[in-house]
Amino acid sequence: MAKPLTDSERRKQISVRGLAGLGDVAEVRKSFNRHLHFTLVKDRNVATPRDYFFALAHTVRDHLVGRWIRTQQHYYEKDPIRIYYLSLEFYMGRTLQNTMVNLGLQNACDEAIYQLGLDLEELEEIEEDAGLGNGGLGRLAACFLDSMATLGLAAYGYGIRYEFGIFNQKIVNGWQVEEADDWLRYGNPWEKARPEYMLPVHFYGRIEHTPDGVKWLDTQVVLAMPYDTPVPGYKNNTVNTMRLWSAKAPNDFKLQDFNVGDYIEAVLDRNLAENISRVLYPNDNFFEGKELRLKQEYFVVAATLQDIIRRFKSSKFGCRDPVRTCFETFPDKVAIQLNDTHPALSIPELMRILVDVEKVDWDKAWEITKKTCAYTNHTVLPEALERWPVSMFEKLLPRHLDIIYAINQQHLDHVAALFPGDVDRLRRMSVIEEGDCKRINMAHLCVIGSHAINGVARIHSEIVKQTVFKDFYELEPEKFQNKTNGITPRRWLLLCNPGLAETIVEKIGEGFLTDLSQLKKLLPLVSDEAFIRDVAKVKQENKLKFAAFLEKEYKVKVNPASMFDVHVKRIHEYKRQLLNCLHTIALYNRIKKDPAKAMVPRTVMIGGKAAPGYHMAKMIIKLVTSIGDVVNNDPVVGDRLKVIFLENYRVSLAEKVIPAADLSQQISTAGTEASGTGNMKFMLNGALTIGTMDGANVEMAEEAGTENLFIFGMRVEDVEALDRKGYNAKEYYDHLPELRQAVDQIGSGFFSPKDPDCFRDIVNMLMYHDRFKVFADYKAYMQCQAQVDQLYRDPKEWTKKVIKNIACSGKFSSDRTITEYARDIWGAEPSDLQIPPPNIPRD
Repeated sequence: MAKPLTDSERRKQISVRGLAGLGDVAEVRKSFNRHLHFTLVKDRNVATPRDYFFALAHTVRDHLVGRWIRTQQHYYEKDPIRIYYLSLEFYMGRTLQNTMVNLGLQNACDEAIYQLGLDLEELEEIEEDAGLGNGGLGRLAACFLDSMATLGLAAYGYGIRYEFGIFNQKIVNGWQVEEADDWLRYGNPWEKARPEYMLPVHFYGRIEHTPDGVKWLDTQVVLAMPYDTPVPGYKNNTVNTMRLWSAKAPNDFKLQDFNVGDYIEAVLDRNLAENISRVLYPNDNFFEGKELRLKQEYFVVAATLQDIIRRFKSSKFGCRDPVRTCFETFPDKVAIQLNDTHPALSIPELMRILVDVEKVDWDKAWEITKKTCAYTNHTVLPEALERWPVSMFEKLLPRHLDIIYAINQQHLDHVAALFPGDVDRLRRMSVIEEGDCKRINMAHLCVIGSHAINGVARIHSEIVKQTVFKDFYELEPEKFQNKTNGITPRRWLLLCNPGLAETIVEKIGEGFLTDLSQLKKLLPLVSDEAFIRDVAKVKQENKLKFAAFLEKEYKVKVNPASMFDVHVKRIHEYKRQLLNCLHTIALYNRIKKDPAKAMVPRTVMIGGKAAPGYHMAKMIIKLVTSIGDVVNNDPVVGDRLKVIFLENYRVSLAEKVIPAADLSQQISTAGTEASGTGNMKFMLNGALTIGTMDGANVEMAEEAGTENLFIFGMRVEDVEALDRKGYNAKEYYDHLPELRQAVDQIGSGFFSPKDPDCFRDIVNMLMYHDRFKVFADYKAYMQCQAQVDQLYRDPKEWTKKVIKNIACSGKFSSDRTITEYARDIWGAEPSDLQIPPPNIPRD
């Protein structure tokens, strides 16, 4: 088989990025050499590949800085509404290639690096992923930053600069083992520390009511040091800012102990304060009520709100003197978006600042707070909702507890006036949950304190209104909206799949890169023989390339002609990796039963991380690897079926596997996946979806036509009906022989001969405690997979559906999502204004 082109060879052919001018190439070379010699103080003869990466990163960063300064000047002059996206997670991945793409520098860098005898792709691989997120929520925040810059919005991402991001996953004897992700070990060329904007954050202490108002006294102070990362828009010279806070102990921290003589101990104790930004909590869709986590949430909120208010008051570039002192116009100039409930403390903290510090009266402050804040809900799973013990608040944030009580009282008085005598409704709607342990329901706080609440896919937003926040929706229906998630086509097509991007550009031009709806222009080409061939050829090249990667990294040889069946996401019972396992075992059993029977060869790839404390998720990983051990080493099977667990799934691995996938598995139980964004990435990159009617799958089927996806299984109403009737897994087990055989093999130790009881917990859960009803969808899933096989046998018809999916994926651009947020929630208007580049004088 022909060796696949490398991405850099492909880029040489690509018009998308424009041909590199000779001047640009010479300039990049000169800058690269200068950084190598002066920034890194390296002689070319002793430089390491990492030195070359840093030299290139600094070269590219030079092109950002002038645009970055100019963008911020522009915002101070125009004084637009500023959007603050608050998130405890920003899953950014790598920055080098994304920056080159967005600045249109890729060809010049490619050529310059080639002339220097180096390989651009090898240098790109040296960069560590910035893994400051767990999965969908954090990656969405990253896509949103890209879109906000591309749409010319004055936007800022605010979060925490975790010293250790999401753990690196190692698979040892089939089990997940976590390793700390020391991503800053070699430094981060993209960030700029801004000590001049360091701010104090207060914890603990006590409250005193004085004639001058409420005072929060005797607090412990931690300093928040900002690190800024530039966020370039696509070819519009706009560069926005992501500001991440790092915790620093003040110099007098615990030094009162010095008087007791234990100076060393006092200095060592600085770690206690600095632990706040040490590590990302590795939970996805699960609430862990630890004090350190609450500290992180308040830390980011307190530092950010001080920064927002400073910027609101000064409103002149580089000036710190307050110009505005009246807060009347605050909501016209500031929009705060809460990415889930993690930054919910923004609501009581803004109230505290307005009432205690700025002396705004309570009712006015409440009106300002509500108009400023908006809340995005990301999940309906009860175990994911944040409910903090009141006792923890009392100790850590006493003033905020008072404010939350006051907010709640006002809210309950309002509800009681509208629904007199309805005590049960008051209980359901209270921010404070009574019980053995009194708790604060952060989602209720967000709903009460925001002017807009949105879900992240149409079906999810309906579920939010009808179940989770039903009472609140009845009270204020006008607050509730839907904003279906999206992905940035720059990273998730142009960067990761240049071959497909080029094939599309040849047919419809480059406009789709900033207006993804233009992909509709491909619809007339669905039956075009030449285009079908081109799209199939790109997919085959991507598969060859990924097969080579698997062989190099995993020492596994896969058949590039097989169907690449991919299921990558966090490992969670609701995402039903177990349903995929049961299908894979059934395929294996069929081959063993009738080895001569023709079948479509498949390479099943499952990848994702399990939260370290999530026993069942870790068992699922062990099961996948154990199935792989049996299947991949069975000579009867050959290359008709391979099972691979993709170790350490992360953004940079997603960029490799998604363009190579034929089939995308999106098989959560209907009503559990809020949206999903992986599903959109696969659709855009030419994989067909097998999925339930859940999350954004519903809208994908609507856009492309249900007949162009493989939709199976229960709908939300079927799941609810089954809940009412009572789900009995044993009924399915008794009536479906292939299912029974697979479950028995798992339970008997067929896949774990050295430890026959290894998977007892999985079988027990599936048979007696399965909240996500795997068996109920098994039969429909198997029938649907048979249709997948049937279509895959006809490559031309398969590719026609692929083209239809790509052509209909325009809705799922984060540019569309952000345009809707801007217009419907933030009161901002996207702008296609090009800020002049730094080499052109300003007017």
